[in-house]
Amino acid sequence: MQHQKFKNQNISSRQLAFIALRDIHKGAYADVALDRVLQKANLSALDRRLMTELVYGCTRRQRTLDTLIDQLGKKKSHEQPKDLRTILHLGLYQLRYQARIPASAAVNTTVQLAKENAFAGLTGFVNGMLRHYIRSAEKSIDPLQLPENPIARLGISHSFPDWIIQVWLDQFGVAETEKLCIWMNQTPAIDLRVNPLRTSTPEVEAALQAAGFSCQHFSHLPQALRLLGNPGPIQNLPGFCEGWWSVQDSSAQLVSHFLDPQPGEVIIDACAAPGGKTTHIAELMQDRGTIWGCDRTPSRLRKLQENIKRLNLQSIKIYIGDSRNSSQFHNCADRVLLDAPCSGLGTLHRHADARWRQTPETIQELSILQKNLISHTSTFVKNGGVLVYATCTLHPAENEAVIESFLAENVDWKIDPPNLNSSFFEYSSPQGWLKILPYQHGMDGFFMARLRKTNHSG
Repeated sequence: MQHQKFKNQNISSRQLAFIALRDIHKGAYADVALDRVLQKANLSALDRRLMTELVYGCTRRQRTLDTLIDQLGKKKSHEQPKDLRTILHLGLYQLRYQARIPASAAVNTTVQLAKENAFAGLTGFVNGMLRHYIRSAEKSIDPLQLPENPIARLGISHSFPDWIIQVWLDQFGVAETEKLCIWMNQTPAIDLRVNPLRTSTPEVEAALQAAGFSCQHFSHLPQALRLLGNPGPIQNLPGFCEGWWSVQDSSAQLVSHFLDPQPGEVIIDACAAPGGKTTHIAELMQDRGTIWGCDRTPSRLRKLQENIKRLNLQSIKIYIGDSRNSSQFHNCADRVLLDAPCSGLGTLHRHADARWRQTPETIQELSILQKNLISHTSTFVKNGGVLVYATCTLHPAENEAVIESFLAENVDWKIDPPNLNSSFFEYSSPQGWLKILPYQHGMDGFFMARLRKTNHSG
């Protein structure tokens, strides 16, 4: 079935979800595959939401669903045609995780999917497996049988690779790791960051409420509003075109506040794209001073340039280049933000397929990159200046180990911890860095360390 025909055919949201999932299983990124299908489809808002939930949900819960298929069927999931397995994922996901969908509808639509996708001869098998699941559930017996080993139990139950579970168990223990897994399988919230140069938080909230949207406040983040419910296309919300706000998770907003930029300073955002923190820095500086938004990928900087224009900011300059090879910024910045490329283990709920893409090997490669970046970008900072290192991951090799290694090799740098009266102190560790834990703080997982240069090192 060709994508260009979607608009001319009456195709169900489940069939479109199947098409997107098939692309994901062939290597496409989940958000790209979903967007590609949605752009070609003619669906109601309700069906778009259903399709999005099915695609992201089946992608997140892949390991759990495969285990169910193995336990309910005679053949292991890897012995079945991939497309059939994808169809079974859709049926079992609805039965297990979508209580609002009647079981009969989940079964009937999944059997129909099998017929429409060259598996007419296996409709009895599909129907039988789903009915088997329903019968067990009706007897209050969970068809998913879990091992006693905590790594495998949590990994299968919550659908994560064993290695990620092990990393979290080592840091947080069993109970906290389970809370973290549950959080990472939730549908992510959408937070807005109000642009105080154009409007005020009460004005934005009033405009949203007039359009039928409710918001949640953050006591320590006056620019932040969390949208309650599904807002639909974000660019259709009031104030988007006028530059009243940007989309940015509350924990990411904390990063720029922790940097504490001041009007008139020179700031370097060393890995700026797509630019959420760069524009936030400009807002906090009242758009007075110079902010260099640096990134080595021109295409990724286009989003920053679009937002600079939409937010009507004047203080940001673009630098295209690798921060590891830049020499012109030597000793010129009052503050540097290194929002380092990372594995994103603190934002897995936002990126449904990321848990299956990252590996221990990619973590090792990222750790080397992060150490190189902090070593070089630290040379951008003036004597007495500040560098904030931040990631949206919860892996010690990318966080604590990077900072400890840097401090061991650079005696003219020290941790600059938040003071006792700071709103950051609740996130602070004894070592002075910050760790945002989603299940405790209700925000994306983040790590931040503020370092201060104490002596001029040339």
